[in-house]
Amino acid sequence: MSNTPLDEVQLNDTDAKYLRQAIELSKRARAGNNRPFGAVIISKDGQLLSEGFNNTAETGDITGHAETSAVRNLGAKYDRTTLENATIYSSGEPCVMCAGSIFWSGVGRVVFGIDAVRLRVFRGQVATAKDVELSCRDIFKSSPHDIECIGPALVEESTQPHIGFWVAPK
Repeated sequence: MSNTPLDEVQLNDTDAKYLRQAIELSKRARAGNNRPFGAVIISKDGQLLSEGFNNTAETGDITGHAETSAVRNLGAKYDRTTLENATIYSSGEPCVMCAGSIFWSGVGRVVFGIDAVRLRVFRGQVATAKDVELSCRDIFKSSPHDIECIGPALVEESTQPHIGFWVAPK
């Protein structure tokens, strides 16, 4: 992955609305002393299918990332066509694990806020907050089904919950 942040994408009003919902969930995560990430899954017709936020500090579950939690919360409630036409909105670029969860869920579209390169500026301050430097786009490109990926977007808004959070312990 390039060490240069991606150019910010301009969103239509609908995508911006739902991405802002994910950003609000990232603030909820932070308020619970969790890493500040949130995600919502929205159907093609605008129905909230699922939501999740990072809950690793609360639960001790290291896989409790926002996108993976949102995918888990889908359960078996929705058919494949609904999921293929759904969008997951994530406050941050999905990590490798979350990109895998999105792939396995069948959700066909991803819109994210702050990208992984910008996140590393924050996360790099904490030794235990390292990630695999592989873009979610690389995961999605290897998928046998199309997964549209849009982002980074609303970067300033999606960055706000991270300011002051990623501080190395003293």
